[in-house]
Parts: sequence; structure tokens; C-alpha cells
Amino acid sequence: MFAEGNPEGYQEVLEGIRRKTLVYGEKTLMVEFLLEEGARLPQHAHPHEQTGYLVRGRMRLTIGGKARDLRAGDSWCIGKGVEHGAEVIEESVAIEVFSPVREDYLP
Repeated sequence: MFAEGNPEGYQEVLEGIRRKTLVYGEKTLMVEFLLEEGARLPQHAHPHEQTGYLVRGRMRLTIGGKARDLRAGDSWCIGKGVEHGAEVIEESVAIEVFSPVREDYLP
């Protein structure tokens, strides 16, 4: 599967947080998140492993009760069922891969 970059197809999931599914296969799904300064992702958990990379910006990510301030170039991995949440310190772009595929993120 190939996907061409374009500015369309983003969905607002929470105030200040938009997502776009880029590509997906049988076992993984890749998503781009556009995050506005001050946005918050409440603590939550799901049955998907989640691996991410901060392309641009700064955010505070809490995984399993442990918080870390992240800058562009930093990455993370969140195990399935582990509580996590985020606070966006400055406008950011993050890429995340989920496994298994998140059915709720399919286009």
C-alpha cells in the first residue's frame, strides 16, 4: 500500500488534536497527529501496542505513571493496556504505529 501526502483527511478527535491514518496493513496501522499547543490527551489505555516518534514540537507524555518531556526526534513505545496521556507544550506533529490494527482508525 502507498499513500501520497496531502493536507486533507484529518479528523478532530479532541479539542486541539487531529489525526489522519496514513497507511495500514494486516498487523500495523500508521497515524499522523497534529497537536495544538495546550491540547491535552486524557489518561487512557487500549489493547494496542503503540510506538511513536515526535517529528516537530514539544510535549509531556505520561506512560504508566511516568512523565517525560519530549522534543522533536524523541520516540516512545507504549505496551498494550498501559495507561498513558499527553500535554502538548508547543504545536507538534507526531507519527504513531499501532498493532494490532485499530479498527476505529481505518478510513
